[in-house]
Amino acid sequence: MHHHGYLWHGPKSRFDQDALRRPPHPQPPPAESPPELVQRYREVAAAFPASDLPPLETAYWLLKPRSLVRGTWSEAAGAGGWLGDRLAEFAGRFADEEQRDGRHLAVVVGAAVERLAAGGDVSLGFYLERPAFVSLALVTCAPNRTRPELPCPLAEYPASATAPETGGPSAVGIS
Repeated sequence: MHHHGYLWHGPKSRFDQDALRRPPHPQPPPAESPPELVQRYREVAAAFPASDLPPLETAYWLLKPRSLVRGTWSEAAGAGGWLGDRLAEFAGRFADEEQRDGRHLAVVVGAAVERLAAGGDVSLGFYLERPAFVSLALVTCAPNRTRPELPCPLAEYPASATAPETGGPSAVGIS
């Protein structure tokens, strides 16, 4: 088991584009469906995996390009360190002043580490000053508890393997 970190921030209006945040239905529309429906299905099927927007269901980050993985950790504590660093990086811009409090953020990170250690996923979102939003996710992989059929985005780590740390708690990318 290992954990992948994901981060997205940008205009709230873009984050609200729900159609790009949900995967297409697993079954395409029947052949006799209206051409517009078939075309829309094809558009969604092509757009979802390529979009950098956070998926509505956290586990679906695993379907996104590996370039969106900001770090990978074999231990929950390492993933929690990355989360703490990202929260500290954005806290000064949080729209809600109470969420900026370091004690509050420490509790959030502690709860995230516990959830990851138990095999769960963590997804956090914060409104930023201006109409902006930041989304942070830590997704347990190999396998994911809620979606065990989803592949690891780092193909070199099969489901039974343990991923190495990628740069420590403050990893910001994978080469």
